[in-house]
Amino acid sequence: MGTWQDRASAHAERIDRYLAPHLARREARVKHPVFDFLFTYYAHRPSQLRRWHPGYGVVLDSAEHAGLKGYEVLDGGVGVGSSYLRSQRVLLETLHRLLTATAARTPHFGCFGLHEWAMVYRLAEDETRHADWPLRLGPAGTDEVVEGHRIACSHFDAYRFFTPPARGLNTLSPGRDDRALFEQPACLHAGMDLYKHAFRLSPLICSDLVADCFELAWDIRTLDMRAAPYDLRDLGFEPIAIETAEGKASYVEAQRGFAERGAPLRARLAEECERLLAAID
Repeated sequence: MGTWQDRASAHAERIDRYLAPHLARREARVKHPVFDFLFTYYAHRPSQLRRWHPGYGVVLDSAEHAGLKGYEVLDGGVGVGSSYLRSQRVLLETLHRLLTATAARTPHFGCFGLHEWAMVYRLAEDETRHADWPLRLGPAGTDEVVEGHRIACSHFDAYRFFTPPARGLNTLSPGRDDRALFEQPACLHAGMDLYKHAFRLSPLICSDLVADCFELAWDIRTLDMRAAPYDLRDLGFEPIAIETAEGKASYVEAQRGFAERGAPLRARLAEECERLLAAID
């Protein structure tokens, strides 16, 4: 195989480590409260994630890519076309604004994953998003944790799932259209969303960067749900008891690691936006 085929094969093999168990569970109709999120909340189909793209500016000798979204016949083969690139200007400008604003903001490490607790506040166990799994402290104990902490969620797509009585407890009011004013680089959801930003830029950017962001999102999601109010020990996820001083310290340490890991990916995505916008101009 040629160079691009080797890279495409390596990408598929890399993704299949995560994808194969998900597809097996989907076939068996078995839900997973941790990892399904990466394939359901994020609207990027498994087949799309598995497909490798070289990014804008690369021409492939590939009948396989001909006819895919954004591709055109170019001299010497096929590649993402300039007409498709121009059609994505608004997306590129919007993402660049969000990425650079988030990177410039001071990271906040005092949220302790309480967004997941606020999503079940004052609900009975059979009313929660993952009702097949018990609340580790029970409904009353969960409510006490929420009421005993300062809630400061800066991420709209977490905040919008708060229960109605929990929304009034949040010290911030992030909205759908003002994300660049609120999102900060230590937020777990902002870190996971780097995957969303990456696949929205596909096929304009190389799939290697999409995979890097996906793997970060996978690992962050594990922390997110270990710190959540659910008891997932039967699935092998040891809880991080954020209601304790020890649990808070453990959470912050992991959160710092993910913020450091996400920073260069956020920078790479911003640089890709700049490169692509320059190609339009």
